[in-house]
Amino acid sequence: MATRQLQTPISGRWARLARGLAAALDVRLEGERERIGLWLPVALGAGIAAWFALPAATYWIGLLLLLAGGLLAGLLIGWHSRIGRMAAIGCAVMAAGMLLIWARALWVAAPVLAAPVSTSFAAVIERVEALPAKGQVRIIAQPQQRADLPPRVRLTLRSEQAAGLAGGETIGVRARLMPPPTASLPGGYDFAQRAWFDRIGAVGTVLGEVSRAPGAGDAAPPLRARLSAHIHGQVDGSAGGIAAALVTGDRGAISEADEEAMRRSGLAHLLSISGLHVTAVVGFAFLLTARLFALSRRIALAGTVLPLAAAAGAIAGGAYTLLAGAEVPTLRSFIAALLVLVAFLMGREALTLRLVAAGALIVLLWRPESLAGPSFQLSFAAITAIIALHESRPMRAFLARREEPWVFRFGRAIVGLLATGLVVEVALAPIALFHFHKAGLYGALANVVAIPLTTFVIMPMEALALLFDSVGLGAPFWWVAEQALKGLIALAHAVADAPGAVATLPVFPRWGFALAIFGGLWLLLWQTRWRRLGAVPLAVGMAALLAQPRPDLLVTGDGRHIAAAMPDGSYALLRDRAGDYIRDTLSEAAGVDTPLAALAGLDHVECNRDFCRWSHGQGGARRIILASRGRDRIEGSDMAAACAAADVVISDRWLPRECAGRWLTIDRDTLAETGGLALYLGERPAAVATLRAGDAHPWRQPQQLSGNDEAIPTGALAR
Repeated sequence: MATRQLQTPISGRWARLARGLAAALDVRLEGERERIGLWLPVALGAGIAAWFALPAATYWIGLLLLLAGGLLAGLLIGWHSRIGRMAAIGCAVMAAGMLLIWARALWVAAPVLAAPVSTSFAAVIERVEALPAKGQVRIIAQPQQRADLPPRVRLTLRSEQAAGLAGGETIGVRARLMPPPTASLPGGYDFAQRAWFDRIGAVGTVLGEVSRAPGAGDAAPPLRARLSAHIHGQVDGSAGGIAAALVTGDRGAISEADEEAMRRSGLAHLLSISGLHVTAVVGFAFLLTARLFALSRRIALAGTVLPLAAAAGAIAGGAYTLLAGAEVPTLRSFIAALLVLVAFLMGREALTLRLVAAGALIVLLWRPESLAGPSFQLSFAAITAIIALHESRPMRAFLARREEPWVFRFGRAIVGLLATGLVVEVALAPIALFHFHKAGLYGALANVVAIPLTTFVIMPMEALALLFDSVGLGAPFWWVAEQALKGLIALAHAVADAPGAVATLPVFPRWGFALAIFGGLWLLLWQTRWRRLGAVPLAVGMAALLAQPRPDLLVTGDGRHIAAAMPDGSYALLRDRAGDYIRDTLSEAAGVDTPLAALAGLDHVECNRDFCRWSHGQGGARRIILASRGRDRIEGSDMAAACAAADVVISDRWLPRECAGRWLTIDRDTLAETGGLALYLGERPAAVATLRAGDAHPWRQPQQLSGNDEAIPTGALAR
């Protein structure tokens, strides 16, 4: 049979379609050419995030190979094409991000304690952090002459135990040490990951008295500690704690109730020295020195007023950063402030998204692990949203200067501040819900009052008070600052206690969070009409969160604490004597903002000294749960019938093989592999584990030390 070629070959049709699509995309990117560079830190961050999300080296290498293929594909498309350049550079930068965090994780590798142990050792104090609101002091210490202990440990002491301790001092202690804890529930805070990058191999509590060398503690404490103590002496309670936090970053004197109110009201960012505080210090120093230097005709005519003022602002910002402990958020803000000063001196617009992108690149290159923390995400999301809003045409037109009465100008500024707060709240909501399972709804309104109060009243009054304290005249300024701080705390409580002040939701799926972040970045970074396409992944990501069901059972990693969902949507706790930390952790994972009831006191729950049994659901989805709560040993034969009648059996001990539930049996061996669990007991029951199978990140499989080679150091210290 004769054949002939198609008049319009299918392959040719697809080729023309691809060329047309590429040409249209090139035109679109040409219109966004000034914004393309903003995606460099996004690509770098995507590589870092992929390393955290993927479980093992096999996956990391596989993604690197895919990115190499993308790089080659971009080169084949052609360097002359924007699509080709973006594909090649984007894949290369993403691969660099993955290699960067991988190398960083290997660089900071340090051994970790294998199991809990009580031991005595000598240690050199590296850092002291006072927590007066809790009556505690936390220290970072370096054990000496103990090869069986990690090189750095974090210890908690009572305030009376730690009286006079200072950095650089050698002490002898007996402590109960344990490995850095992982997240106790799915979606919870994983301290083991942070401890790995901080090179902390154990955490613990000091038992008994601290042995100190003769004459130890006589040296003057560091400036930061002296300044914090001075502020606490001038302003009592949480107000003094906030005053110290604004100057030195020391938040230890703020009570838990007041700190929780600040979080719920959306004002917690005021407690962390970051952009607002560093900007205020740098701006105040810049304006003050500029005014002073302008008084000199010689300096003014030489044109050096602005460079000298910028240098003074940089020095003031650097000193403030060092005084506050040079934490990552403070350093990040200081870097951004330096970039603003440089842009100002060059005659360029200072606050732009390019500045934000440059700051993000610097931070990610310096501390790539910070990407995984909420601090980095919240701060950069906030500043990106603010600048993107104020770069938009409607906002510029609304805030443009015009001839009008001062009342209208003031009202316009208030509306602009409120709109900025609302945009920031929307931008931060997915991040807050992912990390903390809650987000404040009235934060924009609270910040309209709190930010001006902090920037223009509290911080200037504190600065003047500290300045005039040198001649004994600071009391009036401290009084004004204290009244303003009390007003700030009252505002936080009023907003936090308002009905519906906090939205709480359960665990945010990682893929939904990634979609929401990508959609938000697409909306904020592009400037032409196709930015609206970002609303699609943003909406899908948020829908994934809203559709996420609440878990029916939550089991902590040690198996001791269980929270069970009740028919009215609340949760009840197996051990009602659990502390506030456990209660808060379970409430966050459950996505509720109500107190946890006692499971044993409910009508449908049967409890004896050893077990509690209850049913969940109705009809075909009805499940029987059996949970142990006693400490006595029970023979397997005595448990077999009760276990066989239950769908889920949960125990913090090892269960005998005779005890097996119909669907799931959870005991100490199970929890060692899975960590905490979230159980969904519908028609198709499912369990979500905290620890992923095959997770080979360094903090999951570290070099381990026993910690059982005791050496009593008190004799050596006494000599």
